Amino acid sequence: MIEHFERPDGLGPSNGYSHAVAGVGRLVAVSGQLPVDRDGALVDSSDALTQARQVFTNLAAALRAASASPGDLLRLTFFLLDLADLGAVRTARDEFLAGGPAPASSLVRVAGLVLPGARIEIDALAMTET
Repeated sequence: MIEHFERPDGLGPSNGYSHAVAGVGRLVAVSGQLPVDRDGALVDSSDALTQARQVFTNLAAALRAASASPGDLLRLTFFLLDLADLGAVRTARDEFLAGGPAPASSLVRVAGLVLPGARIEIDALAMTET
């Protein structure tokens, strides 16, 4: 069971995230996912939306491997090189969540990522019932 606290009393509005999420069950930790295809090749380094969609595709695959889904997410941590990419990342995030509950989130602007040409990396925590 997962409970989302999108806007607890005394906190400001959120934009696609919950201020807190609580749950009881099996914890699933997903390592930071980069914008690479199944062969490990970087997808279009000039397009933040394409990269963000690939990262969420990779997150979905990792979640499936652990018998989890986007609805089981507790938290997402976003690492971006350029905050100007945030709009594209939010678009891809909203597609990925498909109107489901918004997990808790953090956004960190970084000087670089381990893969040259990568603009974004996202890691996740999820919780399943069993």
